[in-house]
Amino acid sequence: MSDFFDIHRQKLAQFNAQFRKRTQFASKIDIPADLFAKCESCGEPVLHEELIRHSYVCPSCKHNFTIGARTRISMLVDNARFDELDPELSAKNPLEFPDYPEKLLSAAEKAQELEAFVSTHAEIEGIRVAIGALDARFMMGSMGSVVGEKVTRLVEFATKNNLPVVILSASGGARMQEGIFSLMQMAKTAGALSRHAAKGLFYISVLTHPTTGGVAASFATLGDVNIAEAGALIGFAGPRVIKQTIRQDLPEGFQTAAFQLQHGMVDLVVERAELKTTIARLLKFHKKAGERHGG
Repeated sequence: MSDFFDIHRQKLAQFNAQFRKRTQFASKIDIPADLFAKCESCGEPVLHEELIRHSYVCPSCKHNFTIGARTRISMLVDNARFDELDPELSAKNPLEFPDYPEKLLSAAEKAQELEAFVSTHAEIEGIRVAIGALDARFMMGSMGSVVGEKVTRLVEFATKNNLPVVILSASGGARMQEGIFSLMQMAKTAGALSRHAAKGLFYISVLTHPTTGGVAASFATLGDVNIAEAGALIGFAGPRVIKQTIRQDLPEGFQTAAFQLQHGMVDLVVERAELKTTIARLLKFHKKAGERHGG
C-alpha cells in the first residue's frame, strides 16, 4: 500500500512541476485521469471535486461538460438514489441493420446503460414528479423504439398517478438503424403527452446540448415550459443541410439557446447550476395555481 501512495505522490509532483511551467502548449500535459478532467473548450485542467461543485461546468470558460442521464437526474431530485422505471428494456434489431448489435453493445459499455433513456419518479424540493433524461453517451442519445417506449411509459405513469413530468433531452435525433420504427416514436410520445395535458398536468422540457432531429421535433419541444440549458445547440437539421435546402445564408448562431429564446422557440435559458431551483419554482407555481382553481 505504501508503494501505491509513493507512486501517486510522484505523479502529483510531476504534474505540479509541469503545471507551473505550462505555456500555450498546455493541452499536451499528462494529467492524472483520477484527479483532473480537461475542458474540451478551453483546455484547462479542472479538479474533479471542483467540477462537481460547479455542476460539471468549467469554472474558467463556463463550458458544460457532457454528463450521463443518471447524473442529470441525481442533480435535480431531492434524494440522489432512485428506483428506475423499466430498467430491463433494451433495443433489438428489427430491420437487421448491419453491425447494429455491435454498436448497441459498444454504446452500452461506454455509457454503462442498456439504452439512451433513464426514467424514475422522485421529488424535487418536496414535489413528486416523473422524471427522465436522455444520455448523449449512448449513440448520441438517439431515439429508437425502446427510447420512445420508455418516454411513453414515463408519461403514462405520470398521467395515471397525476404527476408532473420533467424530461431532459440530449439527442442527435431519430436512430437511423431502426428506420420507420424510430420515426413512429415521435407520434407515440406526442400522443402520450397530449393525454397527460388533457388531465391538466404539467410538463417541463429541458433541452440540453445538443437537442436535434426527431427528438427536437417531438417531445422535447412540447413542454408547457421549454427550458434550454445555457450553451445548448437546439434545432432540427444541421446548418449545412438547411443552407443547401433553402439556398440562403443562415444567421450566425441561429441554433444556439440564446437565439432560440430570442425567437420564441424556448421560454427560458438557464445555467446548469440554476436548473433545480428554476424547475422547483415552476413546479410550486403550477401546484399553487392548481390548488387555487380546485385542481
